[in-house]
Amino acid sequence: MNPIYEKLTRLDFAVVAVYLVILLVIGYIASFRQKKKDETLFLASHSLNWYNIGFNMWGTNVGPSSLLAFASIGYATGIVAGNFEWYAFVFLLLLATVFAPRYIASKVATMPEYMGKRYGDSTRNILAWYALIKILVSWLSLGLFSGGVLVRQILGIPMWQSVIVLVLFAGVFTFAGGLKAIAKVNVFQMLLLIAVSLTLTCLGLQKVGGLSALYHQVPSQFWNLVRPSNDKAYPWQALLLGYPVAAVAFFCTDQAMVQSVLGAKNLEQGQLGVNFIGWLKVLALPLFILPGILCYALFPHLEKSDLAYMTMVTSLFPSGMNGLVICVLIAVLVGTIGSSLNALSTVFTTDVYVKKINPSATTQQQIKVGRITIAVGCLFAVLMAIAIDNIRGQNLFNIFQAVLGFLAPSLSVVFLLSVFWKRTTQKAVNAVLSFGSAFSLGVGILYLWILPADKYPQWPHFLLLSFYIFLLLLAAAVLISLTDTRPQHSNVETAALPVTSKKVKWLFALLGVVIVLLYIIFNGHKA
Repeated sequence: MNPIYEKLTRLDFAVVAVYLVILLVIGYIASFRQKKKDETLFLASHSLNWYNIGFNMWGTNVGPSSLLAFASIGYATGIVAGNFEWYAFVFLLLLATVFAPRYIASKVATMPEYMGKRYGDSTRNILAWYALIKILVSWLSLGLFSGGVLVRQILGIPMWQSVIVLVLFAGVFTFAGGLKAIAKVNVFQMLLLIAVSLTLTCLGLQKVGGLSALYHQVPSQFWNLVRPSNDKAYPWQALLLGYPVAAVAFFCTDQAMVQSVLGAKNLEQGQLGVNFIGWLKVLALPLFILPGILCYALFPHLEKSDLAYMTMVTSLFPSGMNGLVICVLIAVLVGTIGSSLNALSTVFTTDVYVKKINPSATTQQQIKVGRITIAVGCLFAVLMAIAIDNIRGQNLFNIFQAVLGFLAPSLSVVFLLSVFWKRTTQKAVNAVLSFGSAFSLGVGILYLWILPADKYPQWPHFLLLSFYIFLLLLAAAVLISLTDTRPQHSNVETAALPVTSKKVKWLFALLGVVIVLLYIIFNGHKA
């Protein structure tokens, strides 16, 4: 019998049942009350406020893997994973001040539509199909897989059963409600996640004897964000050079992340929402990483570090609270999978169906196609999650980062060049998006499945590998643009871009000061 399941009581299951009812009621109210005649599933009729946007982006970003993987890394290596949350400030600032004004001014619904306006239909078509692949693999499949790992830990059932149950619930919710329902429910779910995770951290600190006691009970290097160059897990150069490649693609170009900003009431609300997720990311240490460090102090002999989070839950929470934790797992899963399914349906409907198949499609026809896309996406995600379960030699967090690292280089190259280098040509963009993406994904398949890094240590760190691919594709794009005999350059915006308000600038400056202080505080501890 599964030891975690044995600790669950009737009260735990009752809490889960009540939560599911509350979740569906909130979704129903958000989706169907005061519903406008021509409203679609996709951009919530541009009705999202800054807190909806911030919570929705965070809910999309914080998948089930965050609860499991951050605690696992905290248990094994300390706070080094905080880099993935706090270093993100740079790229959230880039999204808010450079990309968001251009996206909103262009009045687009998708990233392929934006690039199509700049470089033409051929670029839009290539990026649409690549965006669909990226959403299916990096969001749907990985999010579902990490949720399946947690359910398997709790109930002890096979992966295929776990993912089918999870995707059915998230799929039905998205099928019915669209982005508005997801955004509204994510506010409730993220507040619940904060409350439960902080409670777990407080209980752990109480049991270990406080922060001072915790500080002295774990290795001193646990408190260093920056690791030496010979560190096998996260050397500083891999994070400094490799993480930005994935971060630009993830925060600035990914449909699932950017879509909330596109649904904003106006640019300032979108920028404030991006700033808000930056503040929420500061909470990564107490919410996700500290539980793992506390587990190391309390239970230093776990068989696997992946068990850290659920070990803390079942050891410290009373009856009923375990059920609440399961609710949080459902919450973050619905947030991630729901936003991913909505992004998938938006890209396919807008950039493939309406653009190529049925340009005169009515709103109802678009919603119908979007829902069919959601159903097909669910099926693919289940099959892909089972395939990911067969990757060996990598923990959950590294699998997610590695997959994103191989999907990201081509997107980072073309979006950065489209904004910062006017001489970039359509030929260069199309070549990088097609041949460059195929090369990058091919390297990823070799690294993860065919010649896995645990058996072939000659591979560089996966973040450095992503950086090397980025440099190669960047050089190729520049060379193609300079040697193009019939250059078709970007249709650069002629109208003045909307101005970023002083309020937004001050809030980002304040957030930047906080991030710098965190890096100063969490460094310099002797190994």
